Amino acid sequence: MWISPAYAQAAGGDGGGLMTFLPLILIFVVFYFLLIRPQQKKAKEHRQMVQNVRRGDTVVTGGGIVGKVTKVKDEQTIQLEIAEGVRIDVVKGTLADVRSKTAPANDPAPANKDGGEGGGGLMGKLGLKK
Repeated sequence: MWISPAYAQAAGGDGGGLMTFLPLILIFVVFYFLLIRPQQKKAKEHRQMVQNVRRGDTVVTGGGIVGKVTKVKDEQTIQLEIAEGVRIDVVKGTLADVRSKTAPANDPAPANKDGGEGGGGLMGKLGLKK
């Protein structure tokens, strides 16, 4: 008599299936546009840059070695001249930057307004000579 009858309760709503996954989907979309897509674009540009390496280009390797391309041996390797008479073989995939041989040189600094020597800058503005 002291036992009360147990009534089965109706199951609660499942929350609408898609609504439970919506935050997860939104996080994935944000990650895609902020991380994955820019990285894919950067990798594609690097592949294109490495494929377009030509003889005479100045390149920088991932290890920081700067050299001039003397020969493109095959699809994977190139030969660099890092000093006069010193040539090394490098895998194309290790290139960090390609500076084309047709890249313009830096312009010299403009002369002072008063016709003096030098490139202007702080020393020229202070009226000091080198």
